[in-house]
Amino acid sequence: MHKLAEYEPVVGRQIIDELHLLASKAQSKSVQNINSTAMGGGVAEILNRMVPFLKELGVNAGWDVIKGGEEFFKVTKKFHNALHGWPVEITHDDFQLFMENGRRNSAEMNINADIIFVHDPQPIMLIERKKDLGREWIWRCHVDVSQALESVWNFLMTYINQYDATVFSHPAFAKQMPLPQYMICPSIDPLADKNRDLSREEIDQVLHKLGIKNDKPIVTQISRFDYLKDPVGVIEVYKMVKRYVDCQLILAGGGATDDPEGAQVLKEVEEKAADDPDIHVLLLPGGSDIEINALQRASDVIVQKSIREGFGLTVAEALWKARPVVASAVGGITLQIAHKYSGLLSHTIEGTAYFVKQILNDPEYGQRLGKNGREHVLNNFLLTRHLKEYLLLFLSLGRKEDIVYL
Repeated sequence: MHKLAEYEPVVGRQIIDELHLLASKAQSKSVQNINSTAMGGGVAEILNRMVPFLKELGVNAGWDVIKGGEEFFKVTKKFHNALHGWPVEITHDDFQLFMENGRRNSAEMNINADIIFVHDPQPIMLIERKKDLGREWIWRCHVDVSQALESVWNFLMTYINQYDATVFSHPAFAKQMPLPQYMICPSIDPLADKNRDLSREEIDQVLHKLGIKNDKPIVTQISRFDYLKDPVGVIEVYKMVKRYVDCQLILAGGGATDDPEGAQVLKEVEEKAADDPDIHVLLLPGGSDIEINALQRASDVIVQKSIREGFGLTVAEALWKARPVVASAVGGITLQIAHKYSGLLSHTIEGTAYFVKQILNDPEYGQRLGKNGREHVLNNFLLTRHLKEYLLLFLSLGRKEDIVYL
């Protein structure tokens, strides 16, 4: 694990000094993060970085994970899709199972911090402990709920309204509610194995290990296998491009313990790709950060063809590596890409294919997009900015008269 001082060459001394100053004012507070999984997905990845850095800064920060079986996570996956506006049927029994599991966790979890930082819907019912424990409670929503299905949103609002504050990743993600809302974008760690610089030799070693030849242009999407990431749509994009440019496609990603749909999506992708040796479908185990890094750096174009998206940190990761990115104009992706400046935004399969082909036929254009994208990430989406805004959030709680909305 890196120390904050190691980030000075990347972000500058002033940023590091600001973090120490803010942390010195927040050291009297303890913070308990709670989410649904310790590995897999962007929330766990962020917490794996943020909690140790908060501790290094002298903030008493911890992280706990709720319990939940297969049936519970099937329901919460439905909730996840419903919050994105995806048409799913959620039954009375689903709501009952969610509440039963929530109450078990409320009864069993040791809640012991000054600030309880609850991430996403799965642990939301822990707020029922507030009436007995007091404390300050934050609900951090990592998804876009602007088009959420009314039945699920109304259900969750009975709990959200009991929190002291909410945090969203984008102003457009939120809804009107009678409690303070903060905007804090997620971030990437530039020195982590997934993002650090790699030598050409390291990249070639990964390609060789994964059975990928670097003999034709590479188009890549890195995402967990999820319907909302539309990996089958990416294959359609590739097939359109392939008619004009001889290229290969990599679809790589892992799973998350709270995402039971992944195996079915992977099966459908493998069936769709079965007759084409230039499509590489890779199910990567946890801890494959170097592999992901190498695949992104080896790519000529990186695609993120999400149908719905929370923030889409894979876009920031790709931009940090100065790779040209073609992505759907949804969710937090639109904060990361300024169209035709730091990447290309599309709305359809045909548009995505057109932009991928354009970059493959004009690599210098792709390089300009990639350079601008890296600069944008440097200025906006590194973990030092994220840490600063979390510290400001912790300091603002309990000071309702002078809250600063981030």
